[in-house]
Amino acid sequence: MPGGDQDPGSYYVGVDVGTGSVRAALVDQRGILLAFADQPISQWEPQFNHHEQSSEDIWAACCVVTKNLRETCWDKAGHFFDLPDFLSWKATGVTARSLCSLVCKWTYSAEKGWDDSFWKMIGLEDLVADNYSKIGNQVLPPGASLGNGLTPEAAKDLGLPVGIAVAASLIDAHAGGLGVIGADVRGHGLACEGQPVTSRLAVICGTSSCHMGISKDPIFVPGVWGPYFSAMVPGFWLNEGGQSVTGKLIDHMVRGHAAFPELQAKATARCQSVYAYLNSHLDLIKKARPVGFLTVDLHVWPDFHGNRSPLADLTLKGMVTGLKLSQDLDDLAILYLATVQAIAFGTRLIIEALEAAGHSISTLFLCGGLSKNPLFVQMHADITGMPVVLSQEVESVLVGAAILGACASGDFASVQEAMARMSKVGKVVFPRLEDKRYYDKKYQVFLKLVEHQKEYAAIMKGD
Repeated sequence: MPGGDQDPGSYYVGVDVGTGSVRAALVDQRGILLAFADQPISQWEPQFNHHEQSSEDIWAACCVVTKNLRETCWDKAGHFFDLPDFLSWKATGVTARSLCSLVCKWTYSAEKGWDDSFWKMIGLEDLVADNYSKIGNQVLPPGASLGNGLTPEAAKDLGLPVGIAVAASLIDAHAGGLGVIGADVRGHGLACEGQPVTSRLAVICGTSSCHMGISKDPIFVPGVWGPYFSAMVPGFWLNEGGQSVTGKLIDHMVRGHAAFPELQAKATARCQSVYAYLNSHLDLIKKARPVGFLTVDLHVWPDFHGNRSPLADLTLKGMVTGLKLSQDLDDLAILYLATVQAIAFGTRLIIEALEAAGHSISTLFLCGGLSKNPLFVQMHADITGMPVVLSQEVESVLVGAAILGACASGDFASVQEAMARMSKVGKVVFPRLEDKRYYDKKYQVFLKLVEHQKEYAAIMKGD
């Protein structure tokens, strides 16, 4: 076909007959290999150093590989699973899907089910066949019991008794939210004690961070995923904000600094992590001021991997303003502090978007690896102006998963009951309200950074 008139749906088969096998590939008009197949061909050695092959065998192999290209890891697939649902299937033999996975990742609607028109629009209408059997036509809420529990084969592999209850699963971050958000907070002097659970925001912070807010009615928040019905806590709508890099960003800034080898050596000598050492070093250099005031002239915009929420702009870049020629350990510690603060300012921006849309949040519930860092926790309290609740058990994702199992076993009447009984408050960190004016000014600078970045991009795109 002429180059300008090519049908974007055209594909081509390339066949290579080699000495030991026939190989074939399905290639599109951009030259991208879409599928591959190979088939061995026979060789005979009637005497030393004499080799023969059969032309019939070669042709048969060509036929096999060509047919295999048409029958792809797509036509042969019996089911397509999200990972949590795959693991549930391996454990129970049940192909039912978790409402959490399908609603949050697969465009499934808790009220209306699958949308035929969507799959047809994107060219995957074959998934509609047989009542969506390949991607799930039985959908269960998190914590529902799957089939007859562990199969004999899975029980043997796991070292557990046959028939133990297995729950419909949650995505890991959602399990973390479930593990913290329902804790009994009585006696800790928190505003959320007399408020509904919808006043709580779960922040699951590790390599990246997720911000889980729930509501009784659907709330649409620009730049924030959802609302998803019953995707985390049954009967509640979920909005899911997030930051693409948090723990990863802190590592990037610290390990990329010229003083990192010195930091590593000193931390090792004290048998401390580099972050515990940095926190203690900040306490040494702050003198009489609050530690957060060390960054009065250093500001960071943290979107080194684009912005997920609430700006939803993958083109945004990271920014640092206020750098000096110094590259000593003090300089590294202050840059680390400014990065932690920037992540907390990002959380404040997400909270403001949630509240502008109709959420009412009074308390943060943190879990994940970064919640073990006292500086990270205190900065979130100070910068958002909200108390931060930490779980008694650090591994809140695992507690959340166990809550699902407890519910599936029938030991609790509901997920909410299991949450209230199994989630425990470990520590509450209150904001230093006397520092509010300082952080409000830093937040104004934070917002100016992204405003200026967009202005720079507009200048460079202009004539």
